[in-house]
Amino acid sequence: MSLKIAFQMDHIGGVDIDADSTFRLAEEAQARGHELFHYTPDHLRFNEGRVSAWGQPMEVRRERGNHVTLGAARAQDLGAVDVVWLRQDPPFDMGYITTTHLLDMIHPGTLVVNDPFWVRNYPEKLLVLKFPELTPPTMIARDLAALRAFKAEHGDIILKPLYGNGGAGVFRLDPNDRNLASLHELFAGLSREPLIAQKFLPAVEKGDKRVILVDGEPVGAINRVPAAGETRSNMHVGGRPEKVTLTDRDREICAAIGPLLREKGQVFVGIDIIGDWLTEINVTSPTGIQELERFDGINVAARIWEAIEARRRGG
Repeated sequence: MSLKIAFQMDHIGGVDIDADSTFRLAEEAQARGHELFHYTPDHLRFNEGRVSAWGQPMEVRRERGNHVTLGAARAQDLGAVDVVWLRQDPPFDMGYITTTHLLDMIHPGTLVVNDPFWVRNYPEKLLVLKFPELTPPTMIARDLAALRAFKAEHGDIILKPLYGNGGAGVFRLDPNDRNLASLHELFAGLSREPLIAQKFLPAVEKGDKRVILVDGEPVGAINRVPAAGETRSNMHVGGRPEKVTLTDRDREICAAIGPLLREKGQVFVGIDIIGDWLTEINVTSPTGIQELERFDGINVAARIWEAIEARRRGG
């Protein structure tokens, strides 16, 4: 099966070929004989009933400094390709949301991965709210009095923007901290969005586990350990990836959420688990497949493409 694949992503020229999951997906697709097309979100457009993108045919190679060759720029009718990958990085703002509305117009005739309707309706820090029995105490609010009451109840909390990513804007407020009002003022001045507060989990010192699910099934995990003196474990801010195995609790969490992910077309998902608690379900642009492949030898990209190819065959 040879498919026409379009990647909607931040420009591939700037990716780290040893860490970027989208690059690995493109590399595997090319190895499987699929035809690749690259475009950035700002070149997606709707015109007279058609959704198209201005971009370029793409070939990739695992060669630092020479990892991509892009062909002549042209317009591509996205209704005429087999698969579109929704892979640009957050922020999950109105620009991002608009791309999901446009891609909705071609899906499922063109298979959009992950399903843009549910990417829009299930952003990472909101989908976990459907599983309160799996998550630490959590509040979403803009009201300072409500956040004060949550902190008074739990003492040690994490405060972060609801639609943030990569560890940006994440603060730990321990029982002695007096900065909640100041941080609330800061965030309120930047956006009209509410904040998310969660009870701090001391187990984060041992790592924040990223579990990869393909079509709702767990395929493996990596542990991300915070740098010394740091609460955040995101690799963007110095978190160290290390080999880890799935526990019975991890599998219990995956069994609880997997059927919903599969039903809603979320083919490639990365969930975050600290200790025994689910903290995020990442559906927008999850990462971690290259690290998992290096640690465990699991070709996650191949499993993802097998799931996509099965869907295209109607299986």
